[in-house]
Amino acid sequence: MPPSVPPRRLLGVLFLGTLLAALDIALVGPALPALREAFGVDERAVSWVFTAFVLANLAGLPVMAALADRAGRRAVYLADVALFAMGTVVVASAPSFAVLLVGRVLQGLGASGIFPVATAVVGDTFPPESRGRAVGLLGAVFGVAFLIGPAVGGIVLALASWRWLFALTLPFAAVVFVLSARTLPDTRAADPKPVDVRGIALLALALVALAAGLSGLDASALAASLARAEVWGAFALAALFGGAFAWAERRAEAPLVRPSLVSRRHVQIACALAVGAGLVEATFVFLSAYAVSAFGVTKAQGSYLLLPLVFGVAVGSPLAGRLLDRVGARPIVTAGCVLVAAGLGVIALGPSLGVHAAGTVLVGFGLAGLLGSSIAYILLEESEADERAVAQGLSTLALSIGQLTGGALVGAVAASAVVPVAGYQMAFAVIAGVAVLLALIAQGLRKTTATR
Repeated sequence: MPPSVPPRRLLGVLFLGTLLAALDIALVGPALPALREAFGVDERAVSWVFTAFVLANLAGLPVMAALADRAGRRAVYLADVALFAMGTVVVASAPSFAVLLVGRVLQGLGASGIFPVATAVVGDTFPPESRGRAVGLLGAVFGVAFLIGPAVGGIVLALASWRWLFALTLPFAAVVFVLSARTLPDTRAADPKPVDVRGIALLALALVALAAGLSGLDASALAASLARAEVWGAFALAALFGGAFAWAERRAEAPLVRPSLVSRRHVQIACALAVGAGLVEATFVFLSAYAVSAFGVTKAQGSYLLLPLVFGVAVGSPLAGRLLDRVGARPIVTAGCVLVAAGLGVIALGPSLGVHAAGTVLVGFGLAGLLGSSIAYILLEESEADERAVAQGLSTLALSIGQLTGGALVGAVAASAVVPVAGYQMAFAVIAGVAVLLALIAQGLRKTTATR
């Protein structure tokens, strides 16, 4: 970092870059009803707007992190912002749905490096006693994005086309690019680790096949849909590539997933919880579309209906964090799962907007106990000092897998019903059942934990 750049200014620039990437996720949900209408696609197809981004983000994350170690933080960060902006241009000007998905892949690849490079810059430039606080502030960006995203989405959709929802982030990206070029250090790792290219490729292929299989399911004729060659073939390919990935990771010099870590029972539970949390997070994207279909609200009003959920997360997260040290992770996670299940049940059965909003608040409070601090707490307890970064990366991978499969699953179930509202309700009920299962899995955690 240049001597003239104060740490607070550097952190502010990193905050803005992370906000750019996080906003894209927060703005997709409000845009889905408009995208479905503009391109004449169903819920099954429109779910790929979310799924394509998550898949590209997941595949790009380890690649961008490794490139930053070799080519330097600033160069890779600027390339990521530029790639994200390029994808945004493609999305905002897309003449067809296929072109829009290409733009979403570019956005996902660009966004994949922004947060890990930002955390690497913090590690390079901040003293040990202040790194935790700095990384915590960067992590809080996602809460800020989901707080302002629905409001911005509602205003833009009320006044202009969905294209402006994406185009308005371009000036923001330009500002981030210029500030980053002037501020970020050009540091790199002294001893960069090799990239697990084979593992990345096999995992990406497995997840693409899994998402394709889930997207092809028909909840109203499940057995018949499973008998279709394109569906069972996709699941077979997912199993084949998944098995090859597990084989490759045991032999990789620097594996994406460290086998010795995954073999521990509490780490397995934490990963299962992270996958479940990702499934629940994927439902966020469809809540606006559901409200438009179920209650006849406008697309802008459907966007605002995400705010009660954000309120629940914002209030519940610090409360869950304070309680973790007192009672351990098991009661917090269990309560979170129960609240998520109850909230999704209320959303699925709620006869009015008021009841719907109450259900989203419950889901928000539940996610506060399930996401973020609880899973991180479990992994910190179960990993040695030199494994903690790898363990947190593992939870990010599990969360992304949940988001990917959840997006494809909700879209497929919603599209299966004759009336989309019934399909969404069925999908929410299924995810509520998953939350109940997670509450049972959480009982395998210790009642209390002792910090290593």
